Amino acid sequence: MTTSRKHIVATLAAAMALAGPAWAEGELNIYNWGNYTNPKLIEKFEKEFDVKVNLDGYDSNEIMLAKVREGNSGYDIVVPSDSTAAIMVEQGLLAETKPNEMENFSNMDPKWVDVYWDPGRNYTVPWQWGTTAFTVDKDVYDGDIDTLALLFEPPEELKGRINMLSDMPEVINAALRYRGYDRCNNNTDELRDVTELLIAAKPNWRTMDYATIEKLTSGDVDLSQTWNGAAMRAREQRPTLVYAYPKEGFTGWMDNAAVLAEAPNMENAKLFMNFIMAPENAALISNFARYANGITGSEEFMDEEMRTAPEIVMPADAPAPDFVQPCPQEVTDLYNRIWTKLKQ
Repeated sequence: MTTSRKHIVATLAAAMALAGPAWAEGELNIYNWGNYTNPKLIEKFEKEFDVKVNLDGYDSNEIMLAKVREGNSGYDIVVPSDSTAAIMVEQGLLAETKPNEMENFSNMDPKWVDVYWDPGRNYTVPWQWGTTAFTVDKDVYDGDIDTLALLFEPPEELKGRINMLSDMPEVINAALRYRGYDRCNNNTDELRDVTELLIAAKPNWRTMDYATIEKLTSGDVDLSQTWNGAAMRAREQRPTLVYAYPKEGFTGWMDNAAVLAEAPNMENAKLFMNFIMAPENAALISNFARYANGITGSEEFMDEEMRTAPEIVMPADAPAPDFVQPCPQEVTDLYNRIWTKLKQ
């Protein structure tokens, strides 16, 4: 490049920079849950900041975490669930990007600021939050659906027609709730009982798969353990599906956008974190994934059906969602043994 061309490029870059934060350059590499990112959100960010976004997907926190722990992943943004975010903060895997000092932080719902996985929000911002229970076709089974008995001691109509998540914490925690036991439990007798319950229930399950929408809409199963937003998306194609709020309890969770400590495009990653705290952008995420978000003012930009959907608006008599913090390693080791037996 000639000296004169260098001067022109430098002058242009300086002028663009002075124009404000709506100009950036380069790339942004996002590693998010599959089928969870609105293409319109990505297109808007690329256009606004002149950044090329590359998106890869995963289907479990464990897969993402293993990839990050290997090092040199090349990713900038990841989207861990609350308990995984807590682990990543503790292990120094996330950059302290100080979202609480960003321009759009004032839009965050105060109830999502002092959270157990990131008190004060120094590392993460909300992506989506929701619940994990199950959805069932009421035309196939017309009894009481608000009980975990349908997963572990199902009626004849549902035997062999059930999909469970291939997710160790969700499956084991559901079994613990059904038995009335505490989560993060290391009681040998209680865990033996839970193991026996799971092994006895497994022949009644058709599959264990994260692809819950596809399983339900294809008619492959009539009941699936799933997340509330996925349940809503499935119901849009299979209207007889109903989301359950089990009386024994169910999981609450929040997925969070975070920047990896080794992010190669750190400044673009920070731009993206601030970008998704704008109400209209948070609404783009919700309108696609069908979950609530932690950003105030986003409701006015949401699809009308999001404001009244039974999967999103919990009944007044439903139990409060159960946010499960990371278990001690010795408990996780016990759960891994249970999971190994169940998957054999």
